[in-house]
Amino acid sequence: MHVNRTSAARKRAAATLAAAALMGSLATAGGSAASAAPKAAPAAPAPAPAPADCSAAYRIEQKLDGGTTWRMCWNYDSDAGLVLEKVSYQPKGEPKPIRVLTSGKLAQVHVPYDNGEAEYDDLTSYGFGQGLQNLNPAECPGGTIRTVRLREVGNVKGICATTRARGHAYRLASDEGTKVWQAQGKDLLVYTVNKVSWYEYITEWRFSSDGTISANVGATGSLAPDDYDATDGRGWPIGKGARDYATSHSHNVFWRLNFGLDGSSKNRIEQYDSKVTPPRGNGSPTTKTTRTPIAKELAGDAKSMRWWRVVSATGKNKDGHARSYEIVPGPSNKHPGRSFTKHDIYFTNYRKCEQFASNNIRDCGGANAPNSVDKWANGETLTNPITWVNIGFHHIARDEDQQPMPVHWQGFQLAPRDVTAMNPLTPADLAGQNGNYQ
Repeated sequence: MHVNRTSAARKRAAATLAAAALMGSLATAGGSAASAAPKAAPAAPAPAPAPADCSAAYRIEQKLDGGTTWRMCWNYDSDAGLVLEKVSYQPKGEPKPIRVLTSGKLAQVHVPYDNGEAEYDDLTSYGFGQGLQNLNPAECPGGTIRTVRLREVGNVKGICATTRARGHAYRLASDEGTKVWQAQGKDLLVYTVNKVSWYEYITEWRFSSDGTISANVGATGSLAPDDYDATDGRGWPIGKGARDYATSHSHNVFWRLNFGLDGSSKNRIEQYDSKVTPPRGNGSPTTKTTRTPIAKELAGDAKSMRWWRVVSATGKNKDGHARSYEIVPGPSNKHPGRSFTKHDIYFTNYRKCEQFASNNIRDCGGANAPNSVDKWANGETLTNPITWVNIGFHHIARDEDQQPMPVHWQGFQLAPRDVTAMNPLTPADLAGQNGNYQ
């Protein structure tokens, strides 16, 4: 992968000088109607609808099975690629949408090679955003493909919004075995494909009817043939015999999340840790869970029975509990070679210029300004927290990686915690069992 990035780097430099421009066409509809019937007395004017968060060309709205509606705006950044903004969730029974994210996007794909001879920041150095790929209808079954206009590239049919089955949303059998409540769920799926040299990255966001958000990056495409080197002692043999070795490397993927729960930026961060004590005598082990408010910027490490949540400062569910989202990291291999890859999660105070987890190319105060997320988590009091999630994958190639390479995924979930008083998909005949199972 590293030898053939020269052209991508050159393309990236040209694109940076030119910058990216998004073009969208706005569709409007109008009409008039007349009636011969006498006019009734004018009714009281209805309340004006809330203004849309974005124009129709940039709006995604999907109602899913069970009555849940997701709404959001899409944007496209010339470096970060797909950006989702003003993401809201409205389950059945909620009178208005519940804002979850102000914005969510990739913040870096850092790729260091095991032999120490190559290291890349794919978003900010190697043309990730400019490598947006055209999608054909077969890749977006039943959905809509949005067009992005990239300067130096032109129009790219590159953003798919569709739905996809996910299996059981829930299942519950009655004690008597006479009835089964079950539902099969669908997700709203929004994704792009971006090509960087030999790799193609699928940036995927899934929005489920129960309020869960899943963010994943899938790497596919091809192994770089110029990395076949039997002399470095660090690769894995592919092809016949022990001649062609694919160089091992890591994919350290970062996301940047700007929560806006219930429309407020003043969210709280909490960390929870559970400790299990050995059994006493003939008793059972006990577990105690403690809550630690995170008042200052933090570089956090995932551990067994540890988790974090982002808590709304203003909104509560119908039970009077503060709404929140729990961060659920997926499997990860942390890369200890760089300071910014040594931690699983960062909470920093919002600064507009802090956009990329490493090799941050935004102007944060001159050439000597810190340009990676670990340097920004320096103990400042959190008033408008930004969440950074780091999920690593150590890629030791295998014969099956050619040709083309099967997708390998890395990512995390945002799970609703007390956003609604009950499961938002609860069947009507179980709705009376809130805190009172019968």
